[in-house]
Amino acid sequence: MPTDPTASGPITTERLVADLRELGVPSGATVMVHTSLRSLGWVVGGAQAVLAALRETVGPDGTVVMPTQSWQLCDPAFLAETPPSWWPTIREHLPLYDPATSPSQTMGAVAELFRTLPGAVRSAHPHRSISAAGPQAARITARHPLDCPSGEESPLGVLVELDAWVLLLGVSAAKTTALHLAEHRADYPGKRTIGNGAAICVDGVRRWVSWQELEVHDDDFVAVTEAFAADTGLVQTHSVGAGQASLLPMRPLVDYAAGWFSTHR
Repeated sequence: MPTDPTASGPITTERLVADLRELGVPSGATVMVHTSLRSLGWVVGGAQAVLAALRETVGPDGTVVMPTQSWQLCDPAFLAETPPSWWPTIREHLPLYDPATSPSQTMGAVAELFRTLPGAVRSAHPHRSISAAGPQAARITARHPLDCPSGEESPLGVLVELDAWVLLLGVSAAKTTALHLAEHRADYPGKRTIGNGAAICVDGVRRWVSWQELEVHDDDFVAVTEAFAADTGLVQTHSVGAGQASLLPMRPLVDYAAGWFSTHR
């Protein structure tokens, strides 16, 4: 991205659509999008325009998907950002997750707007929700077990079944949520589960529920994606607005990364 976001001039929805098509985003595709609005330059209409461009590009038969995670609702012990003496109070007073109203955190302005759109469907996981809009949205978001936020039973598993695409729109491969599914499939030293929890409504009563989930990492996501690109030639890149974008096929990426993690971690 240029230092001055205005250096590339005003970025219109029409320009974004043209750039996305040049990148190779197929009409009718299911696409999991990770994006930074700021990286795209001075977009006329901001996040609203980016969403319009994405939906126009995939068309009425396509489905747009975004992570809409709400880390603020995690167990305080999992986050380890507050003194342990605070944790009982935090657990007692954390809000219940509400797909309609719980804001996403660290997902960016585009994803936060996307989850509120008419027709968007959000999965039920209180921390790692996925939102989708389009013909495959209900199927993608139907199941999201507490103890499987990024495994086979999560929306990520469905996205692989659908031969979805990953679109990195002005962000690095470190943001590729689909690679967490590869971590589930891989076998590597130190692989372990970690405790987490959330306030859940059980039979109409608010309860604190705890579970074990895979401890995931993203520090080698850029390296595995670069290796995938070099070994397969399946990564398409192009400028979108003032930023750089990459388009990756999810199934081959996850398959490759599962083997790579098993031999490189």
